[in-house]
Amino acid sequence: MVLRENEADDGQTSPLGTTFPKSQITRIQDLLLAWFRRSRRDLPWRRTSDPYRVWVSEIMLQQTRVTAVIPFYERFLARCPDVEALAAASESDLLSLWAGLGYYYRAHNMQRAARQIVEEGAFPPTFAGIRALPGVGDYTAAAISSISFGLPHAVVDGNVLRVLSRLLNDTSDIATSRGKREFTRAADELLNRAHPGDHNQALMELGATVCLPRKPQCLVCPLSELCRARAAGTVDQLPVKTKAKSPVSEERTLFWITRGDDLLIWQRAPESKLMPGFWELPELSELGQLEPLIEFGTFGHSITFHRYLFRVVSTAVPASLGPARWVPRTNLESLPLSTIARKAMRLVARKLEPSRAPKRRAASA
Repeated sequence: MVLRENEADDGQTSPLGTTFPKSQITRIQDLLLAWFRRSRRDLPWRRTSDPYRVWVSEIMLQQTRVTAVIPFYERFLARCPDVEALAAASESDLLSLWAGLGYYYRAHNMQRAARQIVEEGAFPPTFAGIRALPGVGDYTAAAISSISFGLPHAVVDGNVLRVLSRLLNDTSDIATSRGKREFTRAADELLNRAHPGDHNQALMELGATVCLPRKPQCLVCPLSELCRARAAGTVDQLPVKTKAKSPVSEERTLFWITRGDDLLIWQRAPESKLMPGFWELPELSELGQLEPLIEFGTFGHSITFHRYLFRVVSTAVPASLGPARWVPRTNLESLPLSTIARKAMRLVARKLEPSRAPKRRAASA
């Protein structure tokens, strides 16, 4: 549990019943804000307070690294610069823009939310209104409402949980509901209500660049003088987190079947729970029993705690195509292909590409 110090330096109890004396809360807020404005990374979504663009970035950043998101974010906004464009986008265009980011339900929820916003006439300006949008949880609503509308709502993500756990020297399990409630309350108590957007981004930035999971940069941390874990020598033991599930390994086979310049692929149904609308290379489940002819190679792919090893093999044209259909290979780039399909196609392309190395001439006698 949090080690509480409810008495402020001036002898008065903080009105928030805080985890720190009131004067230390002010000190934390000031140090954090000064550091952020001096050291923050120049990220494209930090150049705007437009709620649509902040929303797009927050949804993309879920489960995805910052460096990976930047090109997707810029490409997405070039095609869908506002909520009206997103609401009107075709499913094929939407999935093509999202292909490679994973967790494709996010894109579908964004479009549902965009259409709801268009119907209502404006982006909702309150935490409750934002929270009611499809695909938006407490964290995302707090981020948008604080950054775009200056509302006093604290964000709590993995980076913030780690920072608070160490700052408070708190051994509460961040993977439990009780632990998250404790840290959410602490985040709210520490929130700079005059600058909630910058404060929230500063905490997240601190966790992403300084208060790292391993080898935290304590010597350059703006809050080191107030960090209880550093004073107690427990930084490397925090945060406490229940161990995740052990990875599950699975091997699967994808079939590369061609007819002239056409490739046999199939599309997931719109109601599919996994990547609806995306195109895939067929497996045995789509075509039935097949005899592999040539193996092009293998590649790995991970989804949550599943670890897949895919074999890509060629085979003869089957008697029944099942749900698959012939598609000209020249049209593939215009289709929303799954990341797995794209990886398989790159593997095949490398195997089939003729060597460009110049032939050596025989040595002169």
